[in-house]
Amino acid sequence: MKKHAGFTLIEVMIVVIVIGILAAIAIPNYTDYLTRSRITHATSGLAAWRVRMEQFFQDNHTYADAAAKIDGCDSTKPSASDTPYFNFSCSNLTASTYTLTATGKDKMTGFTYTVTEANAKSTPNVAAGWTSSPSCWVTSKGGGC
Repeated sequence: MKKHAGFTLIEVMIVVIVIGILAAIAIPNYTDYLTRSRITHATSGLAAWRVRMEQFFQDNHTYADAAAKIDGCDSTKPSASDTPYFNFSCSNLTASTYTLTATGKDKMTGFTYTVTEANAKSTPNVAAGWTSSPSCWVTSKGGGC
């Protein structure tokens, strides 16, 4: 009697199907996880920058001079090496207002986060499949804040 060793074609196909199903679930979830982790670059950068702007206001009683004294907000904003996924900018700079913006780049293209002097947070733009919010920083795909 001959002894057969190895796998049958059916067994190999079942393994391939199981691996395919696991990959179809795991890869998108992992991609979303990476995106959510990169969002913290924007939110923490904006929060820290806002603190520096408020410190400037406490010292000078105006935001308007921030353009002259801190290079249009450039010297207080997060550096590009600290935030590889977002560019930061300052706008609407007056004596009593400002708007800080984090705009996604590279793998975070499409995401935009803002905060104002009143701590009004918003997510005006998000990548496809995500939900934006005019009243908070979106940190999950379903629009959760």
